[in-house]
Amino acid sequence: MQKNFTDRLCSAQKKIGSLVCVGLDPDLSKIPHCHMKKFHSTHEAVIAFNQSIIRATAPFACAFKLNVAFYENLGEYGFSVLQATLNAIPHDKIQIIDAKRGDIGNTASQYASSIFELLNADGCTVAPYMGSDAVKPFLAYSGRIAFVLIRTSNPSGDQLQSLMVDQQPLYQHVARLAYSWGEQSPGSVGFVVGATNPEELKILRNKYPTVPFLIPGIGVQGGYLDVVAKVSTPEGPVLVNNSRGILYASSEQDFETMSAQAAKELRDLLNNAIKHHAH
Repeated sequence: MQKNFTDRLCSAQKKIGSLVCVGLDPDLSKIPHCHMKKFHSTHEAVIAFNQSIIRATAPFACAFKLNVAFYENLGEYGFSVLQATLNAIPHDKIQIIDAKRGDIGNTASQYASSIFELLNADGCTVAPYMGSDAVKPFLAYSGRIAFVLIRTSNPSGDQLQSLMVDQQPLYQHVARLAYSWGEQSPGSVGFVVGATNPEELKILRNKYPTVPFLIPGIGVQGGYLDVVAKVSTPEGPVLVNNSRGILYASSEQDFETMSAQAAKELRDLLNNAIKHHAH
């Protein structure tokens, strides 16, 4: 039986003292041209690029998140590039597939099987709009986590997530339901909550002190670090994702060195903010 996901996440974070999750989203228009031209094929170049980023940032990151859109867009080799990238991630790191799956019934079960059995990932992002049918298949795997989209960092998220229903914004109803689904399941439930919504982030942490948060919307520039520090607790761990700021820290030959520097800077900014909050 798989070890509890939260215990595994906390172990990975404690090992290197980092909350950083590196987003491995290979955009062909942003990968340094000097790297691409060394290879005969696009898929070989992308695999090598991802391997370089993983190698450079692993000392400063406890997790890696792969957005499937960037792999699907590679065409017929996309799935093999995704698999090869996962294989390159050290075993003591958390691996998350950012697929935002949101289908029902047998389809959701197939998606969950693909991510947790075929790819052997630790977590997946899931869209809850279709209710428990869309989420529960991902919660059937002991030791794995379904990060449910609760309060996202995109500007138009307000169109649905802030709608008032029974004197409460809709995102709070979704959080309550998702938490209850997790309580009844072998797997764990986590929340995706953007750093661009600091008040909502604090409300959700107060209501759900033990739920792991996956937090996008924060850059190396350090925005909202103080809020992240307040919601990162020993019993309620957080993963702070950064993709472009780390992945494309340089468009030159030194991209590997600069990515490592960006990951280290984010790790240190977060740790300093947490220390400051503790005092």
